Amino acid sequence: MNQKQIIVTGGGAAGMMAALFAAKGGARVILLERNEKLGKKVYITGKGRCNLTNAADMEAFQRNIFRNPRFMYAAFATLDNRGVMDLIEGQGVPLKVERGERVFPQSDKASDIIAALRRALERENVDVRLNARVRELVGEGGRCAGVLMEDGTRLSADAVILATGGLSYPSTGSTGDGHTFAEVTGHGVTKTLPALVPIETVESWPGMLAGLSLKNVRLSAFQTGGKKEKKLYSEMGEMLFTHFGISGPLALTLSSLLPEDLSQVRLEIDLKPALDEQTLDARLLRDFKSMSRKQLITVADGLAPHSLAEQVLKLAGLSPTMPTNSVTAPQRAALLHTLKAIPLHPKALRGYNEAIVTRGGVSVKDINPSTMESRRLPGLYFAGELIDVDAATGGFNLQIAWSTGALAGKSAAEV
Repeated sequence: MNQKQIIVTGGGAAGMMAALFAAKGGARVILLERNEKLGKKVYITGKGRCNLTNAADMEAFQRNIFRNPRFMYAAFATLDNRGVMDLIEGQGVPLKVERGERVFPQSDKASDIIAALRRALERENVDVRLNARVRELVGEGGRCAGVLMEDGTRLSADAVILATGGLSYPSTGSTGDGHTFAEVTGHGVTKTLPALVPIETVESWPGMLAGLSLKNVRLSAFQTGGKKEKKLYSEMGEMLFTHFGISGPLALTLSSLLPEDLSQVRLEIDLKPALDEQTLDARLLRDFKSMSRKQLITVADGLAPHSLAEQVLKLAGLSPTMPTNSVTAPQRAALLHTLKAIPLHPKALRGYNEAIVTRGGVSVKDINPSTMESRRLPGLYFAGELIDVDAATGGFNLQIAWSTGALAGKSAAEV
């Protein structure tokens, strides 16, 4: 039986896993990486700690995938989160599970994950070539038959796996080459946007609170302009004010769910999501009574950090220095409403330099979900972020990369 020759372009999470599974399937594998080292983007995930997957069950995984979750069934069946954890720990890297079921190396070093995968690739005799950039795909007889390198060298193969990444963090080499290769060979590429990215707001006041982190608040988004307002998002958690708007887990997740046109979207921050309006009003009345001789800011400081408390009063049309005992019922109602629904309006998403992942990509309609092979060009396979599948923060996107890479590698190696 002739041994298959497989080329994997891109040495990130998806590419490394694709190369590993192709080699385990008995193929001779060349892994081409344009950078000077493998896994350059993996190094910076989880703030350098590498949130490599999530320990949630597969039902939770499906709920956390924003676009095309059903496309992932076969990929997850090939390599799920437990499989990734076993693989890494099998290479001598102990893992830990933190809040939100996020999985990290115990060492908190992303470099340990890369080293583990590099050892696994070496063990399977994968030919890793660094500083190797692909110029174009080579087709022959209606199949993908290899690649043409930047220096003009042609490398022939029985199958090529594209795992070149999306557009996020272009400094790591994700500059959209894979999307170009896909389009040139007749594949559909859905519109790409930065995802899991901070949000710029129309309002400038968040800039005065830059660095202030909020916990246990609710961020909601609504689409306006239609006959009926539509709720796009509403979740409790953490967020952060920045010099341009908002960031933090809630804002990052929201960014992936916003429409491209932000002009008819409004946001609300509920500072007291655990209290309904009636309960919060009762608390305000108690506070007003116990602090009746003090300034209103004193009451507000008990409800929010001082800098935000001042802003809440301003948004409610109230003076921080007014005596608490002079607040009228309508003024108290305005304060109550603002505490439950601080208004904001998104102006723009930050760019790919700050985006954790890319939204959009190679259309799943052009990829066989059972194998990751192209429906348009036999012998070409896709894996990772360049596919139109993306998910919430928490290790879900890396798992998509590992799983699609594993299925592409396994399928490409099958004779």
